[in-house]
Amino acid sequence: MKQINWGIIGLGNIAEQFAEAFQYSDNAKLVAIASLDKNKIFKFKNRFQIEEKYCFDSYEKLLLSHDIDIVYIALPNSHHHKWIVNSIKCNKNFLVEKPAVINLHEIEDIKKNHYKNNVFFGEALMYLYHPQILKIIELIKDNTIGKLLSMETFFGNNIITKKNFLGFEKNKKIDPKNRKYSAELGGGVILDLGCYTVSFSTLIASLISNIDYDKAQILDKKKEVGVTGVDVDASAEIIFENGFKSRMSASFTKDIGKKTRIIGSKGELIIENTWHANPSEINIINVENKKIKVSSRDNVFSYEIEAISRSILDNKKKPNFPGLSIEETYGNMKLIDKWLN
Repeated sequence: MKQINWGIIGLGNIAEQFAEAFQYSDNAKLVAIASLDKNKIFKFKNRFQIEEKYCFDSYEKLLLSHDIDIVYIALPNSHHHKWIVNSIKCNKNFLVEKPAVINLHEIEDIKKNHYKNNVFFGEALMYLYHPQILKIIELIKDNTIGKLLSMETFFGNNIITKKNFLGFEKNKKIDPKNRKYSAELGGGVILDLGCYTVSFSTLIASLISNIDYDKAQILDKKKEVGVTGVDVDASAEIIFENGFKSRMSASFTKDIGKKTRIIGSKGELIIENTWHANPSEINIINVENKKIKVSSRDNVFSYEIEAISRSILDNKKKPNFPGLSIEETYGNMKLIDKWLN
């Protein structure tokens, strides 16, 4: 089988998890890396056996390499726009870590002024490629829970406070330069975790009918801002034009978990671990209650790498469903922007 050659720009924690996933893929190979940090290059080079000639000390050099079929942009959120544009200018296929951009203006600029459908555009929401999501879609289309009515979806853990030796909670020391807490780097819980809940809400709503993102309403918005000036806890409800409703919550301050509850006229689907599916467990609540377990690899990114590589091999410029096209990324950003503001 032909393999797609991947490069990674930005060698942080998420890039490391992504790189580990190539061991599961027959149609993809990690060939190149780029970082401004020589220590990170050295670490990645040795761990993932990258040839010296494909270890770049600038992102531009990797984008200009004709041996690389697609680049994974794993930089802080605020740098995504610039390197999406540069990837397009270099005619390089790319998968950009979520969220693709940090505001509506950036995706509008990319869509109107740069993207000409000559390269592959992908936003890295890895959960969309897991077999669990395909099973959920199958169950809904098979009318397992009847007509879709609403959903609740959560993503959050308490990473702000900790308990001391007496059992009392105290705030952890927050690094204002950490990408999660830095406004300059595009931090905040809505962009970091809320983008998952928005994308899943629009996916499920789209199974009823096409979505008009401009007519979708964001109501009952609640947001807590932390000491560094970014949101650390947030919730909202999307009301779609087709009548479907989704209640979303994302948090750095509460252990709200990763559960999703999809409600239909004949029953419910409860997903225990929506985003990482490890383990994967779907509870069907209807006239005959049952539990479905979907087999899962340890590394959820492997499914994303395989699916994106398959699309590139098929000469496609966007992921296969349920992966997001640039139009869907644009639409989701409209809703995220409404939630943020």
